[in-house]
Amino acid sequence: MRNNAPKRILCIHSLACEGRPSLAVIAPTLAAMGCQPVMLPTAVLSTHTGGYGEPARLATESWCAAALDHYRALELDFDCIYTGYLATEAQVDIALRAFELWPNALKVTDPVLGDHGRLYAGLPEGLRSRIRELCARADLVIPNLTEACFLLGRDPADLPDAEAAQAMAQELAARYPAVLVTGIPSGDFLLNLGTEKGRKPFSVRRIKVGRSYHGTGDLFGAVAVGALMSDKALSAAADLAADFVADAIAATPADADERAGVWFEPLLGRLIPR
Repeated sequence: MRNNAPKRILCIHSLACEGRPSLAVIAPTLAAMGCQPVMLPTAVLSTHTGGYGEPARLATESWCAAALDHYRALELDFDCIYTGYLATEAQVDIALRAFELWPNALKVTDPVLGDHGRLYAGLPEGLRSRIRELCARADLVIPNLTEACFLLGRDPADLPDAEAAQAMAQELAARYPAVLVTGIPSGDFLLNLGTEKGRKPFSVRRIKVGRSYHGTGDLFGAVAVGALMSDKALSAAADLAADFVADAIAATPADADERAGVWFEPLLGRLIPR
């Protein structure tokens, strides 16, 4: 019986031990929002892959497969399966297997492939088709603008403007039940465009900050997922996530190392359910 238990979320992401991306921000954020994050680290990295040089890596694919078997044997139920950085096809297979084992869970995929018009370092070219396969099984896909281009098979070198991005979001909505495209430049603002089948599209707009931090996409996704677990509409979840990321950026000193991410920890109390 789990009538009053916290929503249990299987988080299939990497774990970077320095900095604030992936599970380093996702797990505490979801816990603050009253959820129970169950972490399935697809790889353990000394740092994330953006600007620190080549990290030390510990592959965990066989451990992840055994962990899924153990959770299944324990008859654990998951309310949500939330996938992010997957660096190999074997890791995509792990995420797909989790989708199959818990078909009733809300399936959220952040197709972590690249940003600023480029594929992330170390990701094989063939991974894109597997990530598209994973997205096709998801209930909600949360790409940034570069990843939206990859999902549609387009060259992201020349990123589209806000109007073209809106059309792309609509095209993605025809493929997936719900899509939230993040980080779209529009003058002095950044837009997040959301679309759901059978509902009108929406946009969430925030003032653009002249600083870029690693891990803000993961923070946005975690807040959005936590909000969805409290039965908020997708538009409300996106609004809350945009607010929290903007506040976390504002709380981070301008001279802080951008590689290390935003100083979100002192703000987590704002997310605690009242």
